[in-house]
Amino acid sequence: MGHHPVTAPSTKAARFVASQALLTLDARYPLVARSLIDAQDMHRTVMSGFRGWVDDGSRDARAQMNVLSTWSLELREARLSLVVQSTVPGDWGGLPRAALAEEPRTLTLDRTFRSGETVDFRAVVNPVRSKAPPPGGEGRTRGRRVAHTRPEHVRKWFARRLQAPGEPSVAPDGLTRIGAVTDPEGVGVRMLPFASSAGPHRGLRIGRAEIRGSLTVTDPAVFVEALTRGIGHARAYCCGLILVR
Repeated sequence: MGHHPVTAPSTKAARFVASQALLTLDARYPLVARSLIDAQDMHRTVMSGFRGWVDDGSRDARAQMNVLSTWSLELREARLSLVVQSTVPGDWGGLPRAALAEEPRTLTLDRTFRSGETVDFRAVVNPVRSKAPPPGGEGRTRGRRVAHTRPEHVRKWFARRLQAPGEPSVAPDGLTRIGAVTDPEGVGVRMLPFASSAGPHRGLRIGRAEIRGSLTVTDPAVFVEALTRGIGHARAYCCGLILVR
């Protein structure tokens, strides 16, 4: 019998594995109320589920565990829905019982994405641009980040991260792409209130926007990387997590 030539599959694929927790919290409970007011407190609440995985005081603990989060608030019911995703499982037993409106729900995400597959997505992002320092400014060579505040500018921010078939995962200007494409005009954008912090983090002010729509996967490995690591800045402050279904 002759050997049949082995042909490469016509579609590329990549597997995404992560842990995800849904925490439904009572927004009136002091710990939760404070987390809503102060972005640094929200960061501490999220990271409280991951004690012991990395050395205490490690500067990049969140990035090592790929902890990403996003939240939404139901004002009428005074309920905060917090989604936390990570590459290690969180332990939410340390949260005060009275802070929980429901028992925490955790699940393991294990999904294979294929080139050409279309998924619905939602993400809260920190859409910023770099504003050049004033000419002749003393000691400043880098621009400062300025948040976009108009939906059309957020769409352009997102469009720069899209990756058409055959394009590299890093744009010529060094921007990391997301391994997927869509029509930016078909993406829904909702501007959200700024997140801020007082105390030692006074001056922290994070512009936020929610984007929704559908994405067609063009580079599954890059897409899985974007799902795992998030997109944009302020990932320590509940921005950058791409939720897909």
